[in-house]
Amino acid sequence: MVVRGDLLAQPVEAIVNAANGHLAHGGGVAGAIARAAGPELQAESDRLVATHGSFATGTAAVTGAGRLPFKGVIHAVGPRHGESGEEEKLIRALKAAFEAAKSRGWESVAFPAVSSGIFAVPADVCARAYVAAARSSPLSKVVLCLRDQPVIDAVLAELRK
Repeated sequence: MVVRGDLLAQPVEAIVNAANGHLAHGGGVAGAIARAAGPELQAESDRLVATHGSFATGTAAVTGAGRLPFKGVIHAVGPRHGESGEEEKLIRALKAAFEAAKSRGWESVAFPAVSSGIFAVPADVCARAYVAAARSSPLSKVVLCLRDQPVIDAVLAELRK
């Protein structure tokens, strides 16, 4: 399902965060999630990175949701524009996020436009990855929650194919 709206208002068990490998949630959707969740989210993220090290592009990590009404936040580490193989890496990151949800018994997630914001991966590349990952998801409910019209247009064009 594709919706235009607020990721933090979706009726799902968990949300996916557009993360960097250091799980530093300063800007974009990650910053909005961290502010809404409260300091517990960043503190838990910092502990994960201290224990595990930086997370590679194409992977996902899970934290609690702090003050948010979700069972958890899944941090998908998407690619940055120009690092090559962006579409495949983005599909891997989203699949890793969906598998992390499934392994915890969560059946519904919402995810934002991972890598299309400050990571600058082109909208058409992101759209192909979002649709491919969502179609192969093991979950019963996957919501792609978008805000920016160019990404929405690219996703709708991909869905028409």
